[in-house]
Amino acid sequence: MTKIYAEVIGNPIAQAKSPLIHKFWLDALGIDADYRATHVTAEELPAFFEARKADPDWRGCNITIPHKLAALDHVADPGGVRDSIGAINTVFRQGDGAVIGTNTDAGGFYTPIAELDLAGKPVVVIGAGGAARAVLFALSRIGVGPVTILNRNVLKGAALLSSFGLKGKALPLTSAVPAAALLVNTTALGMTGQPPLEIDLSPLPDDAVVYDVVYAPIETDLLAQARDRDLETIDGLEMLVGQAAVAFELFFGAEPPRDRDEDLRDLLTA
Repeated sequence: MTKIYAEVIGNPIAQAKSPLIHKFWLDALGIDADYRATHVTAEELPAFFEARKADPDWRGCNITIPHKLAALDHVADPGGVRDSIGAINTVFRQGDGAVIGTNTDAGGFYTPIAELDLAGKPVVVIGAGGAARAVLFALSRIGVGPVTILNRNVLKGAALLSSFGLKGKALPLTSAVPAAALLVNTTALGMTGQPPLEIDLSPLPDDAVVYDVVYAPIETDLLAQARDRDLETIDGLEMLVGQAAVAFELFFGAEPPRDRDEDLRDLLTA
């Protein structure tokens, strides 16, 4: 007898911790289902969605680098995510069989900074990809500003600022970091197997917060540098677990046991 299942797709995919998270919650709730990691290249993406839509046991997938924008072309978008955030990280099957794209990254990113007073405060965002879109969407709702985007493609960064109605500027990735209340790395730089993120945090004030969405390794060089300065840090597990919780309910129709978050973090950091 086949099980219902969901999965995470990306290229690369070996670093994915989503299977650990979702299986932990499935076991805790006694739900007979599976969650797996699937390597999918850009060329394979259309065939992947075609096959999964025809599989009645498939409940959806999480999406990681580099498919957060391209996946929009293969799913329905009733929530207008293309026009708001412009990238998806979760696809789920509705009860009527429709396959819907959504973005749980924005909420996952926001939860750890919800208590911070960032309105009107300067922010630095590194990167201008799918994760950056979710971060900028959340920051635009908080009313931060100005925002400086550091990115290899400066024009792409400037276009993102404009699309989210944020005041600020885009600079080359190698530019000096301006003073800011919050710095967020949304790139894969510093991830296991990826080039390092070479950056000097000395311009940041002593009360700045440094947030790295990379979760493999959890202790990135960026966070280590921030801790050396006694800056407050937020690691990638915070956003990863937060967005996964929303996706889990969409996939399996049950709220994850968030009272077990400490046990889950122990598992993920073991």
